[in-house]
Amino acid sequence: MSQPQNSQEQPQKNEAGEDKFKFQIIYLLPILASILFGLGYSLVLLPQSTPVLPMTPIPQDTPGADWVIALYFVILLSGSATLFYFLLKHKRKRPITVLITLGLTAAAMLPSLVFFVALASYIPFLDNWIVVIFLSIAVTVLFVLSIFRLGNKARNTAVIFIGGALGIFFGYNIAGISLWSAVLILVFLSVYDVFAVYKGPVGKIAQSSGLEQLQGLSFSFKDIQMGLGDLVFYSMLTGTMIFGFPQSFLPVTASIVGIVVGSVITFYMLEKKSIFPGLPFPILLGLAFGLTVGFLM
Repeated sequence: MSQPQNSQEQPQKNEAGEDKFKFQIIYLLPILASILFGLGYSLVLLPQSTPVLPMTPIPQDTPGADWVIALYFVILLSGSATLFYFLLKHKRKRPITVLITLGLTAAAMLPSLVFFVALASYIPFLDNWIVVIFLSIAVTVLFVLSIFRLGNKARNTAVIFIGGALGIFFGYNIAGISLWSAVLILVFLSVYDVFAVYKGPVGKIAQSSGLEQLQGLSFSFKDIQMGLGDLVFYSMLTGTMIFGFPQSFLPVTASIVGIVVGSVITFYMLEKKSIFPGLPFPILLGLAFGLTVGFLM
């Protein structure tokens, strides 16, 4: 996907320029909604025998592939974020719109195709490629319209849903083959997120142009602006536990607890700072809780 990792959370400010953000439990709602939507998506995929799409530049059974794949994702996302920052800096709105539209179209189309193909195992009517392609296109068109034409509420809802589905999609096609590839991707991205927010392109975009310039790659909820990447990788973490430990739901539950605890910590940090990376605490705690439970079973 050609989209930046907008993995940060930024409070909006009042007219005096002072942060007015104060954490409340309700701020966890979009995170939990995205995760729950992803879990529903995963229930359709879980009975399937093998992942269906190659998501990595080299085969995951190649010696040392886990490290190479994790580095590849960091380079891909950091390069995309840098490109968007460059285009915003030079006020190139048309290329930005084209890139975002293409990226979000792919982000909706691929999970939709996989979903309807998997759903055909339960609904004979869907066991037809023409029907599957038609439904996938319809979902994609509705998603793109929600992002660009149907207003803020529709846009925010679409981002929350696609974040949950896309994360499970990655988990299915990566952790379903190699648990450690998915784990290293999440760890590497959490580390990169700190740099991206404080020294890299994500923070520069947020502080100069604002994430709202990248419609569809972020969403607003009450007093905060969050990146789509946060939701994608929270959901990918739950997907990693689902497809990495398919014999039990306990690792998934533990990882969700870790994500929630990490998100609460992140929101409290956000009370003191104008911008804060959204991945490190939720991802690292979610991995720690989920992997501990998974390997102790």
